[in-house]
Amino acid sequence: MGNFDKELVETAQKIASPGKGLLAADESIGTIGKRFDKISVENTHENRRKYRQLLFEAKGLGEFCSGCICFEETLYEKTPEGKSFIELLQAENIIPGIKVDKGQASIMGAAEGETSTQGLDGLGARCAEYYKQGARFAKWRAVIKINAETGAPTELAIEEQTRGLARYASICQENGLCPIVEPEVLMDGAHDIEVSAAVTERVWQAQFKALADHHVLLEGCILKPNMVRSGADNASPASMAEVAAYTVRTLQRTVPPAVPGITFLSGGMSEEEATVALNEINKCAGKKPWNLSFSYGRALQATVLQEWKGEDANIEAAQAALLLRAKANSLAQLGKYTGEAAGGAAADESTYQKNYSY
Repeated sequence: MGNFDKELVETAQKIASPGKGLLAADESIGTIGKRFDKISVENTHENRRKYRQLLFEAKGLGEFCSGCICFEETLYEKTPEGKSFIELLQAENIIPGIKVDKGQASIMGAAEGETSTQGLDGLGARCAEYYKQGARFAKWRAVIKINAETGAPTELAIEEQTRGLARYASICQENGLCPIVEPEVLMDGAHDIEVSAAVTERVWQAQFKALADHHVLLEGCILKPNMVRSGADNASPASMAEVAAYTVRTLQRTVPPAVPGITFLSGGMSEEEATVALNEINKCAGKKPWNLSFSYGRALQATVLQEWKGEDANIEAAQAALLLRAKANSLAQLGKYTGEAAGGAAADESTYQKNYSY
């Protein structure tokens, strides 16, 4: 038994609360700058603070979000009145989390474009500091690419990424942080859903073998995977019902029931698509011993940014947009979404970016 086992289990169970998911607000300074460019807002520290404060002060957000993933800058941020952003989240009963990986680097000897996630050096000390600051979970993203022409994914890349995630998870648990394990199979390409399902199954099998090898407490961690979908350039993409069926089948084949929660990433879907897909997954027939929920960034914030536009006068409208989308995903987690938040940019605007990084 580790020193934090009881707390890790409690954190994971709280994250996996019925009707709740995660707000991913962990965009790097460069990535949030790209988001700000689209609404003609300068990427300054003050504007980043204002925007994250807008999110965290949305009254009632804790009804729909159990946790929030923060960028390091945000974890240590304060309001102009001196109130920490940790306190803002805790006031809504939202668990603060932290992104801890350092991005991707190419793997020599693998297929072209395959990468390894950086950030293990000094991770233990960083996790200990984040815990002292108030974080109680962490996130690490590893990327797997599908490319028949280059032979991706190679076994080398799958092993490198899943074992890196397992090592990260064990370091987090040693320091009191519940690890969010994110092996993302990218949707870049024109492949069909059968190919996506086969690759995703290989990756998740390898992931749980690696977690077992590293003695990671499954009851004290959360899986954050892609949904099983057709490639973004596929001419005849699978329906949302098919996405749900393939995703649930792949989960059943690979993920132990000891894992309390699975919080899907949106993978570039529009806000409405991401909500509908989650709803279909929760409506899908078959055994589902895990809480199946969301960990959305772009699919929770796209309309929020458009409403805000950097203007203080628009804060209430932006917060209303956030709560509308968060409630929609809360209903989807319960399999009860009926289109309450459909329409406008939420339905029309894809958030997909090829070879997405943040």
